[in-house]
Amino acid sequence: MSPWLAAARAVGAEIAARHADDVDLRARFPAEAVTGLRDRQLLGLLVPSTEGGAGAGIADVVSICHELGRYCASTAMVYAMHQIQVACIVRHAGHNPWQRAFLRRLADGQLLLASATSEAGAAGDVRSSICALDEKRGRFTLVKQAPVISYGEESDAILVTARRTAQSPPSDQVIVVVPRSGVELQPQETWNTLGMRGTCSRGYRLTAEGEMSQVIPVPYADVSAQTMLPVSHLVWGALWLGIATDALGRARAFVRAEAKKRPGETPLGAARLAVAVNELQTMKSNLLACLRLYEAAIGSVDGPSAISLAVAMNNLKLGSSQSVVKIVGEAMLICGLAGYRNDSPFSLGRHLRDAHSAAVMVSNDRISANNATLALALRDDLEPLA
Repeated sequence: MSPWLAAARAVGAEIAARHADDVDLRARFPAEAVTGLRDRQLLGLLVPSTEGGAGAGIADVVSICHELGRYCASTAMVYAMHQIQVACIVRHAGHNPWQRAFLRRLADGQLLLASATSEAGAAGDVRSSICALDEKRGRFTLVKQAPVISYGEESDAILVTARRTAQSPPSDQVIVVVPRSGVELQPQETWNTLGMRGTCSRGYRLTAEGEMSQVIPVPYADVSAQTMLPVSHLVWGALWLGIATDALGRARAFVRAEAKKRPGETPLGAARLAVAVNELQTMKSNLLACLRLYEAAIGSVDGPSAISLAVAMNNLKLGSSQSVVKIVGEAMLICGLAGYRNDSPFSLGRHLRDAHSAAVMVSNDRISANNATLALALRDDLEPLA
């Protein structure tokens, strides 16, 4: 086990798990767990060593998201969304002095990054913006109606998408890194949801200003296709796997307890447990296959933008979001009333509610429609298995 994963496990088991129910009940930010991650230098994990970071890879972040997901899904989601933003800067900052200096600040201060990609009036399409940068003498101002900015008030900087100029079409987008000192957030909506309550994903009217050098020097379309989309589906898939893993762990513990009560008899839930274990194994295998696919793609020039990679990552999201609900549901049936209760060691209510968020954060219907378009351009897979 890597020291980073060991540190994340300690945060999960000793801090996140202890506060998970309160975070869920009060829909509050998991401050204790995020502080634990910051204290263990896990927020700057992806920052290259040349910029003062750990220089870790995406596989390390995926493993940590899975680990945290076993203890508190909200903590895992905050960590996952933060690392998606870090990955975008690391991969696309180029030689921009401001961006490189910001990475050093991130690593040194273990800054927490949020994002504002969705926009009111855009019908949930993050690849289309209404707001635009207003540039004057090397500086910009920006106003955005963002229906969702997760943990925005707790973040140290926000990555915001916008049209390049007021004359640009909606698809000509950039992404700009704005420290909180350059952002004003006016709350527009509250956050009272079924699950993932600790992400505090409220709506805001965002007003930002800064230097044009804060704009990532790569079109957002490329940032999204090469980094944001695949990394999102990998880290989300990992934390959903963590939810499913813990749910099945509780179901297994319940079946074992039942077996001890009646030696020599196979508990009623044992067969259902075996089926759920197979589903979990498939879910894990799909995640690892896509992780290897992405690691291979980032080593090539065109790989991260390949249609086949986009389809594979979309399918990972679709499959994982469906599997986590199925597995937690099976675990609930295995545990019966003990899983249904909120005051039981086998309680699965929080797991079930958090699992259902997977299909609606970036709608599965939207992803399926996108895959339908991509499938028309996808070549038949003629590659050998080995």
